[in-house]
Amino acid sequence: MSAPPTSSSRPGPTVTEREARQVAEAAREQDWRKPSFAKELFLGRFRLDLIHPHPLPAGEDARRGEAFLAKLRDFCETRIDSARIEREARIPDETVNGLKELGALGMKIDPKYGGLGLTQVYYNKALALVGSASPALGALLSAHQSIGVPQPLKLFGTQEQKDAYLPRCARTDISAFLLTEPDVGSDPARLATTAVPDGDDYVLDGVKLWTTNGVVADLLVVMARVPKSEGHKGGITAFVVEADSEGVTVEHRNAFMGLRGLENGVTRFHRVRVPATARIGPEGAGLKIALTTLNTGRLSLPAMCVGAGKWSLKIAREWAGVREQWGKPVAQHEAVGSKISFIAATTFALEAVVDLSSQMADEDRNDIRIEAALAKLYGSEMACLMADELVQIRGGRGFETAESLAARGERAVPAEQLLRDLRINRIFEGSTEIMHLLIAREAVDAHLSVAGDLIDPDKSLQDKAKAGANAGVFYARWLPKLVAGPGQLPNSYPEFKHEVDLSPHLRYVERHARKLARSTFYAMSRWQGRMETKQGFLGRIVDIGAELFAMSAACVRAELLRGRGEHGREAYQLADAFCRQARVRVDALFTRLWSNTDDLDRKVVKGVLGGAYEWLEEGVVDPSGDGPWIADATPGPSSRENVHRPIR
Repeated sequence: MSAPPTSSSRPGPTVTEREARQVAEAAREQDWRKPSFAKELFLGRFRLDLIHPHPLPAGEDARRGEAFLAKLRDFCETRIDSARIEREARIPDETVNGLKELGALGMKIDPKYGGLGLTQVYYNKALALVGSASPALGALLSAHQSIGVPQPLKLFGTQEQKDAYLPRCARTDISAFLLTEPDVGSDPARLATTAVPDGDDYVLDGVKLWTTNGVVADLLVVMARVPKSEGHKGGITAFVVEADSEGVTVEHRNAFMGLRGLENGVTRFHRVRVPATARIGPEGAGLKIALTTLNTGRLSLPAMCVGAGKWSLKIAREWAGVREQWGKPVAQHEAVGSKISFIAATTFALEAVVDLSSQMADEDRNDIRIEAALAKLYGSEMACLMADELVQIRGGRGFETAESLAARGERAVPAEQLLRDLRINRIFEGSTEIMHLLIAREAVDAHLSVAGDLIDPDKSLQDKAKAGANAGVFYARWLPKLVAGPGQLPNSYPEFKHEVDLSPHLRYVERHARKLARSTFYAMSRWQGRMETKQGFLGRIVDIGAELFAMSAACVRAELLRGRGEHGREAYQLADAFCRQARVRVDALFTRLWSNTDDLDRKVVKGVLGGAYEWLEEGVVDPSGDGPWIADATPGPSSRENVHRPIR
């Protein structure tokens, strides 16, 4: 086996842990100008008024959205051959061109630029619909509009840039977002791709990995490091790059365990000239642009997870009702029935989370950065669990491919494909582990704002004393509010009490939001500056918040549907089932905050890395091939064939 490359052989800059944190911190949106339900939840304040009554789309927005969904459904049913996409590992050009004609590339783009101008709510419903027909197509549309050229230009582009690029993105051109590099994932401080100023241009050099849509894209959003120099602030900066520019080479189309139609590759830039007019925002604003884009862009993934849950429920219902075991349908056996109940209740709650977050994004009254992150985290995790349960319900047929099932005369149900396709969502747009840390950082923001200098080892005694005084004032006001609240009053939230009573669940959320805040404060007091190293603890804190948010959204959605006469009784039943299931998980997570194996796990990991347990690896062979763990990404001209293939 080849030895892994040393840090000195890697093109990215060498940075310390502290420097990496500083880069990430500088990219954060520092201020909270609008209220946030989830932020308040982590602080122990259950602000039901921020989400109830459930916000609703304007009548005209709903009319246009429903009209487009009807056209899109017909397209999905008649012109998308999901089996062919899976078999050929490629989306047919005619399918993509059909979506272009339908206007699906411009769902979120303003009509004045040729787009459809759909709201976030209907954009997400459209993605769920397309994703149910073909997850690879859902990924293509999502990457193009949620993180590709349209969204950052909408938020940060100049009028000239919008006029030049948005009409193309709305109808003809596919876009991609290029941040990740072979040796740079969630640590952008080590970004190696450079953009060197040269007159009125920048010259790009570097290699980008996992470029979703990059193989077929016409326009690219590229993150590159501008060196600091006279007249140039420098820093990580965003650019719009024409994919057919001289020096741009798509060197490889990647293949994955799922999403086989995904046009994802490796792109090399060698002395690519990009005009300064194609720079998005000022120099050094690239990461802030990326993170702000993702604030709502992340909602596309859980939207498609909702679609996966709905399809899983349909197949589970149909299959478990006809498959008999020991004299009765398997659905009537408790071991299988509990799985079906989990899929039904979780699908309801996940749709509630996505719709609520999306409508809040459309209204723009609340800051939803935490809500969107929680939706992505929760949706990607729960969808994988639902798909896994569907495979289990289907038994051997769940493990068998749809093609094989059809070949022997049975219904071609791609359950195993769903499991493979969904797995990437726990990694896309921030892995679960990174999402835990990102959300945790926002959740403890209030604490760090008042006590940050107190736990910073580099601060002077004078700074620490001042921070201590400020913290004392803050906690003297805040802590007493965590002792009691409406959750302890038996008559709280009476509007949720009907044939099925959801008010106890909202009282549970209120009580446990305060408990969550107390636990966070205790951990801050106990570990102080070491808090950021307690990733297991922080992950559980975030998971508790996600469950409480989902419970709140489920109850609010159930009441909305009841008030509108739309399956209200059934919605209340599903919300009740979900909340009861979630409460079991929350109670377990609270126990694991303080009763866990985190310390022991660290010792074992140290032993593993030190070779103490190498004897345990004996008795197997390693089928892996030779080669470095991380591919060489040294800047320079490409020696490979360009596999870029724009769709026309």
